[in-house]
Amino acid sequence: MTDTQSFSPSRDDFAALLDETLQGRDLGEGQVVHGRVVGIEKDILIIDVGLKTEGRIPAREFGIGEGAVIPKLGDNVEVYLERVENALGEAVISRDKARREEAWTRL
Repeated sequence: MTDTQSFSPSRDDFAALLDETLQGRDLGEGQVVHGRVVGIEKDILIIDVGLKTEGRIPAREFGIGEGAVIPKLGDNVEVYLERVENALGEAVISRDKARREEAWTRL
């Protein structure tokens, strides 16, 4: 007969694990971060930037400019992290602001 223990993590256990996972990552508001397209809903791209929730960006933000290509599911993208979490618990991100930031650093 084997003795098995059941593990029932609490909210505090999850929070501690999340903090440990995010420790060492340099994801701060006001900077360009790397993300991955994890979903597409109509004209909204859902981007995972490594936070506890994803952010949403209108596809039109990627379709600006000559030769612009809308990312597909699984594509890696660079976005500007405005806020880690809004009132709905979502990351607030922007491709337009990332593009402006990239242009500024090239100057």
